Amino acid sequence: MTNPMKAFFWPVFSLVLIAVACSFFSFDKGLPEKEMDAKYKEHIEENYKVFSLATPDDITFAGQEVPLETFGVREKLDRELLVNTYWHSNSFLLFKRANRWFPVIEPILAENGIPDDFKYLAVIESGLTNAVSPAGARGFWQFMKATGESYGLEISSQVDERYHLVKATHAACAYLNESYEKYGDWALVAASYNMGMGGVNRELKKQQVDQYWDLLLNQETGRYVYRIMAIKEILNNGSDYGFVVRPKDLYEPYKTEAVVVDSTINDLAVFANENGANYNILKTLNPWLKKNSLSNKSAKEYEILFPAD
Repeated sequence: MTNPMKAFFWPVFSLVLIAVACSFFSFDKGLPEKEMDAKYKEHIEENYKVFSLATPDDITFAGQEVPLETFGVREKLDRELLVNTYWHSNSFLLFKRANRWFPVIEPILAENGIPDDFKYLAVIESGLTNAVSPAGARGFWQFMKATGESYGLEISSQVDERYHLVKATHAACAYLNESYEKYGDWALVAASYNMGMGGVNRELKKQQVDQYWDLLLNQETGRYVYRIMAIKEILNNGSDYGFVVRPKDLYEPYKTEAVVVDSTINDLAVFANENGANYNILKTLNPWLKKNSLSNKSAKEYEILFPAD
């Protein structure tokens, strides 16, 4: 049976607590409205500042001057600088990941004669992660299956070299060089990576222009090269855009050594343990291995990475 005194006491006690809490959290309630407004304004002015960015007076892409005075170009760059500067969590992660992965990508671009700026293309494609797009593109360079295979990547039920950064970067370089032979212009090459050479060809012919900066394109490709330039600008001049990143905050490159195998591995966890690591480490360093085993009837050689120490 319910005690009537308790039934009365607890609701009243609860109301008293709520009243006390409200009075505590609204201790300025008695101030005149104008004074409260003045305090609020003062607080905002002292503690909350968001700045409009200064667009660079000049900028290059792949060694070519970007025509900022061409109709619409400066505003499109300004948009991408704003979006990527004020998306703080993502931009900080890009600083950290770039420190780990650019040392892998940069020498491969140089070896293949691709301008260094194209490392930022990988950044906007995947955020320097082994991303999977809704359409099924995968890896840092976001290859579709058919395209990846056409540029020499092994993609099977057990192995997906779109996740092999070194091999995928070489494949991306092959595409970029093929595109440059066609256009002789790196901005168009970058656009073609997003919409395909066929798409770029159609738009150039339809619009009767000969450079990316004059094209009217779908929103994704129309923003594409500007996004690359914005990421390049921010990552190279972080303090100008409000980013303070200490060296110790950055992700260190992995130090690895390769174990060459040309036979079947029945259990990758056991294989990892035998090589002084574990399954988690093996899969992190070798994301191209899709399963927990590797059947290798053709005796193909694979290099499996392990920590060097």
